[in-house]
Amino acid sequence: MLIPSNGTIMPCDAVLLSGTCIVNESMLTGESVPVTKINLPNPSEYPKAVGDEIYSPEVHKRHTLFCGTNVIQTRFYTGELVKALVVRTGFSTAKGQLVRSILYPKPTDFKLYRDAYLFLLSLVVVAGIGFLYTIVNSILNEVPARTIIIESLDIITITVPPALPAAMTAGIVYAQRRLKKIGIFCISPQRINICGQLNLVCFDKTGTLTEDGLDLWGIQRVENARFLLPEEKACSESLLKSEFVACMATCHSLTKIEGVLSGDPLDLKMFEAIGWILEEATEEETALHNRIMPTVVRPSKQLSPESKQATDQEMTGYEIGIVRQFPFSSVLQRMCVIARVLGEKRMDAYMKGAPEVIASLCKQETVPVDFERVLEEYTKQGFRVIALAHRKLESKLTWHKVQTISRDAIESNMDFMGLIIMQNKLKQETPAVLEDLHKANIRTVMVTGDNMLTAISVARDCGMILPQDKVIIAEALPPKDGQAARINWHYADTLAKCTSSSPAINSEDIPVKLVHESLEDLQMTKYHFAMNGKSFAVILEHFQDLVPKLVLHGTVFARMAPDQKTQLVEALQNVDYYVGMCGDGANDCGALKRAHGGISLSELEASVASPFTSRTPSISCVPKLIREGRAALITSFCVFKFMALYSIIQYISVTF
Repeated sequence: MLIPSNGTIMPCDAVLLSGTCIVNESMLTGESVPVTKINLPNPSEYPKAVGDEIYSPEVHKRHTLFCGTNVIQTRFYTGELVKALVVRTGFSTAKGQLVRSILYPKPTDFKLYRDAYLFLLSLVVVAGIGFLYTIVNSILNEVPARTIIIESLDIITITVPPALPAAMTAGIVYAQRRLKKIGIFCISPQRINICGQLNLVCFDKTGTLTEDGLDLWGIQRVENARFLLPEEKACSESLLKSEFVACMATCHSLTKIEGVLSGDPLDLKMFEAIGWILEEATEEETALHNRIMPTVVRPSKQLSPESKQATDQEMTGYEIGIVRQFPFSSVLQRMCVIARVLGEKRMDAYMKGAPEVIASLCKQETVPVDFERVLEEYTKQGFRVIALAHRKLESKLTWHKVQTISRDAIESNMDFMGLIIMQNKLKQETPAVLEDLHKANIRTVMVTGDNMLTAISVARDCGMILPQDKVIIAEALPPKDGQAARINWHYADTLAKCTSSSPAINSEDIPVKLVHESLEDLQMTKYHFAMNGKSFAVILEHFQDLVPKLVLHGTVFARMAPDQKTQLVEALQNVDYYVGMCGDGANDCGALKRAHGGISLSELEASVASPFTSRTPSISCVPKLIREGRAALITSFCVFKFMALYSIIQYISVTF
């Protein structure tokens, strides 16, 4: 199929064969970040790279356009149309599976209703005994047949109270009215009662516990292998021509869509912080010059000091062209660009990414000695840290050589330049609400599509994990090359320093108690497990017996796919938890539907699936819902007892 240049909503899963697309995948991932998709590499051009690889939509996400996602804009060069090949349609697409899980959820049975039916059955038996007793008694006393029939039928109608179901819903109706007043809407009133029993609540992170997106907290530059003091602003005049700012200006995958910059919010915040201008080649130009027109960035006019005319003239000519981009890869945890300052002979390579990875690719003498300590201080405070590096390329590297050079040749022997520190702010209400839930002995769990360390630090910030608690990361590896599947355990604090040397923990040392003899015991176990989606999938498949232990103490589940969120909710229900789920994206739909009580914080796709939708987009609605649920549940119990006693008393008196 051809993808139209002004964008479309994908009707199926397809793989890009030519051109590039910018896609909004919030429908599947919940992160409203436009993603750049590139075409599947042609095996004839790169014989080494592809080998015997088989295409699969999960592995080649960067080349796949998923059903239901919104293609915002496409790009093509010299007469090549943007073509895609359909790979999955209907219910077999990622969206199809989501829709199916909404349409046909596994039924949640509720004990109260099950017991109510059993009780009615036992009443019927009691009524039957009374019925026979009355008939036998009347025949012995030679009562006329007409009177016998009326009296005996009377017994049955008295015993089984026809008003019971109606009376049971009275509490629910009032609870629903009160919920509506506080802005929580309900499409499945039966669930209100179940919410009274919730003893575990899962939260999505982005947009639920935290605000959407990140803010730039500051930068910390390195000079002569020493950290300078942290600076708040990156756009000062002295830094204008520095390599640090040049890296911030060029090393990103931003693009203009209808004149507005868009891309990964992290890149956006970073680029906005320096206040430069990005100019892209138009489609007509790319068609004429065949890919030679680079994207150009330059400082905006108001940055350069007007008073000094000389510098002003220097500044107008200062611009950097981005010659080649190696896009961000989550496996490599970094991205890299090759750029050239206008009028300079040699090109520069700029790189940004996860600090540990960047530091390992830099010359050791340029990395400060206290690098690990500084990094750990920031990550423990819950900041998202990104490192920058730079290197001048040899003058013999021409424009054409750069286009074919491999990524590894560029990404080595870099100079370490410093750190950018980003902050993911918590919503104001979050810590207080979680504190309330903890006091009520309701367990809280975080299920997110975001990075593991960020998730753990947010969990610490909002009080889900207390300062003195230990976090153990369970990293499960699938069976590979004849080795059996295995699990590595690390403490989260040691993981940040260096993954390779972090001491593994013996699984015997982990105090996992499945049965708590007393409440004091529960207070003692200060362990939280954290794992990512891949590990969770491996554990579900190969370590079935460990699943209950891990979900009893698991607090952070990071990088979870939509269907994994649903599987987690099921695993928690299997160990007899009543699970609530609170999320805001379409990626939470399955889990919202599957949980005993799902609350959606957005009025988009999620609200279709979840029984409850809150008008206020914060988690303060969770305690309110549980309160109303408990009130409705108590009412139901009392009404039940009342109706049952009522009919039994009447039955006995009539029989006598």
